[in-house]
Amino acid sequence: MDKQKETRSFVELIEKDRSLREAQFWRGSFLQYLEKVKEDPSVRELAHARLYDIVIGQGQEDLAKSEDPRVQRLFGDDPVKTYNFFKDEFFGIERTIAQLVRYLHSAALKGEESRQMLYLLGPVGAGKSSLAEKLRRGLEESEPIYAIEGCPMQEEPLHLIPRHLRREFEKMLDVTIEGDLCPICRYRLEHEFDNRYEEVPVTTITFSKQARRGMAIVPPVDPNNQDTSILIGSEDISKLDRYAEGDPRVLELNGAFNAGNRGIIEFIEIFKNETEYLHTIITATQEKFVPAPGRHGTVYVDTVIVAHSNEAEWQKFKADPTNEAILDRIVRIRVPYNLRLTEEVKIYDKLLKSSRFDAHVAPHTLDIAAMFAILSRLTPSTKCDLMTKLKLYNGEEVVEKGRTKKANLDELREEARSEGMTGISPRFIMKALDNALADSPEGVTPIHMREALIKMVKEADFPDNTRKRYLEFLQDTIHKAYLEILETEITKAFVYAYEEQAEDLFQNYLDHAEAYVNNERVKDRNTKEELQPDQVFLRSIEEQIAIIGPAADGFRQEVIAYLWAAGRRGEKISYKSYEPLKEAIEKKLTSSVREISRVITKARTRDEDQKDKYDSLVHNLFEKGYNEYSAEVVLKYAANNLWKD
Repeated sequence: MDKQKETRSFVELIEKDRSLREAQFWRGSFLQYLEKVKEDPSVRELAHARLYDIVIGQGQEDLAKSEDPRVQRLFGDDPVKTYNFFKDEFFGIERTIAQLVRYLHSAALKGEESRQMLYLLGPVGAGKSSLAEKLRRGLEESEPIYAIEGCPMQEEPLHLIPRHLRREFEKMLDVTIEGDLCPICRYRLEHEFDNRYEEVPVTTITFSKQARRGMAIVPPVDPNNQDTSILIGSEDISKLDRYAEGDPRVLELNGAFNAGNRGIIEFIEIFKNETEYLHTIITATQEKFVPAPGRHGTVYVDTVIVAHSNEAEWQKFKADPTNEAILDRIVRIRVPYNLRLTEEVKIYDKLLKSSRFDAHVAPHTLDIAAMFAILSRLTPSTKCDLMTKLKLYNGEEVVEKGRTKKANLDELREEARSEGMTGISPRFIMKALDNALADSPEGVTPIHMREALIKMVKEADFPDNTRKRYLEFLQDTIHKAYLEILETEITKAFVYAYEEQAEDLFQNYLDHAEAYVNNERVKDRNTKEELQPDQVFLRSIEEQIAIIGPAADGFRQEVIAYLWAAGRRGEKISYKSYEPLKEAIEKKLTSSVREISRVITKARTRDEDQKDKYDSLVHNLFEKGYNEYSAEVVLKYAANNLWKD
């Protein structure tokens, strides 16, 4: 019975898809097509406008209007928008995507950029090819378009209208007609339809990468054999004994510009091609036509040209003054590596989900890998150390000497304009994850991940100074960062109801700090007894972040003023509201259980009470995402590295 249901569901799926495609299919005369254009002029959109509508059609969000404090810290008043079309596949490159969409918008409005090539510049693995692939998939999943039936270039039917009548038709249809018939369709119109263009059949077609319909991908061509037929097609030599050399019937319009007409063409590592080879591409962008093979004039093309390469090739090409004309016809968009920790983790999550990787990955494993990748991409600054910079770029509030560090992200970015164009790629990290799994099939922890990265860095073909810098990150900076993470993790697992205890400390601190600032007494929440502010308690919190002596008065006033203002704005107040106080409370909780944590995790034999506490600790780690193996590994690591005697 279940198999019958399963078979029926397969059949239903197939039939539903077939009926949908049949409903979308249309075939009629050019005259009937004109009625469709009159009813909806958007059916004859040019390639850039079509692609822009596909991107915008899925919705967008203006980050400048976000009320999220982290987003405000990251973007400020910068009017960056995010687009749902890219949302679940690209992370940390909002500004790059915004530039790409801006290019499509300008080109859709038939501005100068509609006659320029989109060039994506970035390091290996930054997402250049993935962006082009995403645009192609958007076209493949879009509504069918109308084309002259049988045209090798799936061209726009409005090209059938003679030049001398176009102005009248444009008024009647409220459109602009651009382009001319290809040689093959021109021949067919004259010889098959006796120039009765209103009878030429028009049909719907869908975009397809596999069928090279509205899409083409061009890899680098051998410099010694750069045959332009790859771009513009060729003549079928076997037909020359039947037709004259100038007869369009000998044409094979199967080049990239023919296949990619009305859609998109991607040029991979474009500057590996010789300059002469690029002129056909530039002519297509600027003049909207390419030469037809042989002696057949020119062919109109309407396509979005996306090219990409790495920085070394770009710099070499740009340095040649003879390439100035080509450079003037390029819209360059940098695609750097992501520089935000949380977004880097999302990249690895996405790659893991798309693979067959099903081993256990302990909490913070990907965070440690992401931390290393981003540190390798950052440029040193005199304004802060790299770890602080990493946190600031992640939208975090950094506390120094009891104060939130004031940092201008725009200034940090401005002094390091090439930041993100070098460093460790996501592919390197995923290879390290594979190696870590090979060494530890029971599961991967941050400890395994760090060791795998150290091993790979030592074996990789890096310059000596780069290898030394990467090893310092892994063996020192990230090692210390993970120990802090691990201590907090164990504290949270150790302290029963951690959040509640932190909140109780917070509320208690507020009661006593507010009373101290206002020179009032504190009413005990339970006994209702009025007491003097407990300065010993206040100092025990403040000293966790080095607030001592006279500085305490100012800190208490700042806390009360900040939280009072937040309350006026309608924000929910919690121990996480003010970053310096949050850090102090968390350190207070950590210090309160540090000794018992040290004793229990290091003990080889435990009494009954210690065993109960240890079992509770392990159980809480399970709830946080650890399994039995990874919990044992990190606790042993903590015993050996975190609480040294």
